[in-house]
Amino acid sequence: MLLLLSIAAVSLLAGVLACTVFAMSLWTAALLAVGVFLGLALLVFLFLLAVCKGIDQSVPQEKDSKFHRVLAGLVIGAALPVLRIRIKTKGLEKMPKEGRFLLVCNHCNDSDPIILLHVLRKFQLAFISKRENGSMFIVGKLMHKIMCQVLDRDNDRQALKVIIRCIQLVRDEKMNLGVFPEGYCTTNGRLQHFRPGVFKIPLKTKVPIVVCTVNNTLQIFDNLPKLKPTDVDMHLVGVIQPEEYDGFSTVQLADKVFQMMLQDLGPEYAPLEPKEEE
Repeated sequence: MLLLLSIAAVSLLAGVLACTVFAMSLWTAALLAVGVFLGLALLVFLFLLAVCKGIDQSVPQEKDSKFHRVLAGLVIGAALPVLRIRIKTKGLEKMPKEGRFLLVCNHCNDSDPIILLHVLRKFQLAFISKRENGSMFIVGKLMHKIMCQVLDRDNDRQALKVIIRCIQLVRDEKMNLGVFPEGYCTTNGRLQHFRPGVFKIPLKTKVPIVVCTVNNTLQIFDNLPKLKPTDVDMHLVGVIQPEEYDGFSTVQLADKVFQMMLQDLGPEYAPLEPKEEE
């Protein structure tokens, strides 16, 4: 948002100066302002392109890059108004004040991570993300620099390596980790059954688990062609302290988190049974 506002402010100033100082007509000044806006937006894009060109994703990132995190924050801040997303938050006062944590959230849309990164931008959050996202233009490069870990959902051995690496990164306090335990975006808006393997991370690191939900992101790309804004609810449901899950298995912990999310979202978000889906 700050990036877009800055570009818009400079463009508006150029238009005003064109009218007042150079006595240009209103239409000419307006065209000049639009031209300045587009020119500055192009310069920002070229700058992003140049910055990302030198990033080698084959080299493991061992430290969070403050520069690239700020850059990612500016890009996300600019993307949200373009996508007409309005975020309403609840429960953020429950966020841990110190130490590392694991954040878990339901997954409705590819925009879920950018919403969480924006809302929790002060918390050095990185996500386990699907392999395809790592190949996205510019986005994949920035993900790499802010410590996001790319996982191949069809390769159990590689997925296990990613889980082990995340355990070590959290233990070393390199970042706070965000995961979507459903593994995939929901296709019907309902909560899907969790993959419990990801809960090895808190069981091994003994960090608090921040349980969140996002709602209505499924409507973003339906509303966008109509230029209709989408109100997205992001709730911090609760924080599970390590002593609360002491002795749990991954399946038990997954079920506890699942029930917390379902209680927040409501019974209408419960998974459909196979017969119901037919």
